[in-house]
Amino acid sequence: MPSPLLPHSPAGTTGNGASIPTVSPPALSNGLHQPGDQAAPSPRSPLLAKLTSLTSIATVAAAGMVVVGILAVVGGNYDKQVVREQLVPQKIYFPAANSPEMLPGIKQYAGQELVNGSQAKAYANNFINVHLSKIAGGETYAQVSTAALAAPKNPKLAEEKATLFQGETLRGLLLNAWGWSLVGTIVTLAGIVLIALGAVLLVLPLANWQQNLRGRRGAVASA
Repeated sequence: MPSPLLPHSPAGTTGNGASIPTVSPPALSNGLHQPGDQAAPSPRSPLLAKLTSLTSIATVAAAGMVVVGILAVVGGNYDKQVVREQLVPQKIYFPAANSPEMLPGIKQYAGQELVNGSQAKAYANNFINVHLSKIAGGETYAQVSTAALAAPKNPKLAEEKATLFQGETLRGLLLNAWGWSLVGTIVTLAGIVLIALGAVLLVLPLANWQQNLRGRRGAVASA
């Protein structure tokens, strides 16, 4: 019977002082270590793993960027096509290279039909505006219109008013076409950039997955 005055038997021994052998867990028959014996291999590229730690979110964001980029490119091309469809029916042509109406600002478009935004801007600013500046001593339509209202029987002011109104109206329409064409160009470029960035973000998770897959294969081969 145990007595409080006697020391207790240490753990792992029997009552008669014999030691109880410690039994180690048997190794697996295939020679592989049990789970937990070896830490999981770390990615070969920590920076790449950090950049793509949110793989699913990055993939969805990348796909969204690609889709938005494609829509932007389509929208930009459509915008420029609409501008062309509005300009072509007007049948506006630049003067020929040897024409007395040829001005320095439109030489690069000599003899061409006005069909795009760049041509519209050149025609508005370097052709129409130059001719308008020679009417009524360089006064604007608003100034001539005010003078014509004060002198309603003055035929010269009435003619200058009509000419300036027509010229400024056409110039404004052409500059408006150029503005929309510029918007289409910017949207198209932005779409290309979005597609490129989205493609890069799609490649990064795939590269990270490939690195991790190689690490797992190496760990299995060395076990």
